[in-house]
Amino acid sequence: MAKRKKKKGEEVIRVRKPRKGELFGTVITMLGGGRALILCEDKKERIGRIPGSMKRSIWVRAGDIVLIKPWEIEGERRADIVWRYTRLQAELLRKQGYLKKLETLES
Repeated sequence: MAKRKKKKGEEVIRVRKPRKGELFGTVITMLGGGRALILCEDKKERIGRIPGSMKRSIWVRAGDIVLIKPWEIEGERRADIVWRYTRLQAELLRKQGYLKKLETLES
């Protein structure tokens, strides 16, 4: 059975959107030990922790767009990283207008 060739632009990308209490952020630097310094869309810098369930399955680098959930205690300074977007997914979010607050902070 022959493989079907995909045409450019035919592939549909599904992107995880933020749920209640979640924010977009950009990773500024990796701190080590599964932690990263993140600039969030609410103009605050938080220390983001990569949970153990995600630690081995994804690689987070400086400049990545991530979805975070601030902690209930110390939520102004700390958060959990819930999702990391690929470059293609981040471009789609920019086109849809989800990252406008984040872009104004970076420039």
